[in-house]
Amino acid sequence: MNREPVSRELFDEVMVPNYAPGSVIPVKGEGSHVWDQEGKEYIDLAGGIAVTCLGHNHPGLVGALMEQAEKIWHLSNVMTNEPALRLAKTLCDLTFAERVFFANSGGEANEAAFKLARRYAWEHFGAEKNEIISFKSSFHGRTLFTVSVGGQPKYLEGFEPAPGGIHHADFNDLESVRKLISKDKTCAVVVEPIQGEGGVMPGDPEFLKGLRQLCDENDALLVFDEVQSGVGRTGHLYAYQMYGVTPDILSTAKGLGGGFPVAAMLTTEKVAKSLGIGTHGSTYGGNALACAVAQRVIDTVSQPDILKGVGARSERLRKGMMDIGERYGIFSEVRGSGLLLGCVLTEEWKGKAKEFLNAGLNEGVMVLIAGPNVVRLAPSLIIPEPDIDEALARFEAGVKTVCGK
Repeated sequence: MNREPVSRELFDEVMVPNYAPGSVIPVKGEGSHVWDQEGKEYIDLAGGIAVTCLGHNHPGLVGALMEQAEKIWHLSNVMTNEPALRLAKTLCDLTFAERVFFANSGGEANEAAFKLARRYAWEHFGAEKNEIISFKSSFHGRTLFTVSVGGQPKYLEGFEPAPGGIHHADFNDLESVRKLISKDKTCAVVVEPIQGEGGVMPGDPEFLKGLRQLCDENDALLVFDEVQSGVGRTGHLYAYQMYGVTPDILSTAKGLGGGFPVAAMLTTEKVAKSLGIGTHGSTYGGNALACAVAQRVIDTVSQPDILKGVGARSERLRKGMMDIGERYGIFSEVRGSGLLLGCVLTEEWKGKAKEFLNAGLNEGVMVLIAGPNVVRLAPSLIIPEPDIDEALARFEAGVKTVCGK
């Protein structure tokens, strides 16, 4: 059935106004290229916020989806299905995990992780051990529980009262955690190894190692939120492998499905036992279509040549953005790891990240922001080098317009 094109104005008529999308409506993607309704082409350095890890319309993912679509789409969790079992086995084989819980989004995976942490402590130590330590500027999702654990008060405004028993320490400051943690009260420490929405801020290796030690000393679980940093984004399948710090629970989503909604919580057998029959669930979690696509994503991304290539692409993109930053005086540093990069604006340009995003879009390149002071990049892990070079040239053209040069 052919349908008439729709306009951006229709959004304002029919959608809840919690988003403010731009005027461009993409209709087609191929690799790292996207075309809008008018046929204008863009190079995608945004990746749907670190989601389309293998680019758009990847033939392997399309093939996996079509193959499974002709078999079975959905079953309730009264029964299991083959794609879910295969994917869970693969994730266990490739990570520290021994048990997997499937969900649909990063927020759901984190909700499950936080509930599991509290229930584990309740079972093993009693009801008083329920406090969670998280970090300022962190982001863990939009459910009431996950937004409360997140360290950005603006996302909680108007939704109080928030769940209690949550404290926020300073990221990369181990002493601030030491002041809050308690053997009697703390059930978990929750951390992003690289803060995404908080400005693409990498965790210091010694800080993350210190968190592991503090958790061990206080009978608390260490939870890694790898919704953004996982699935090859850093050049490792998961960032904990890069840091050499193993969590008790890990959440993964975004890139896990390469654009198809799927998420997972990974944990050990010992901890998993606390989510017994009936304690938690998800109607679509473990959906056969989603798991079939995610299987193909993991099978592809986990290949050594793919992971190695992330590092080379990262250096090319990082150097290109730093060169632009130096030529126009706009970036003080480019931080992050692999293909999750944050270009930090100088004092002169602070607060104007959105201007650079819009200028880039006008020139045919899609980037992101992480707050008002950071231009964020999260392209496909297999973006061709010529596309990186062209994207840099287009972004620089946009920078010229903002800087008036």
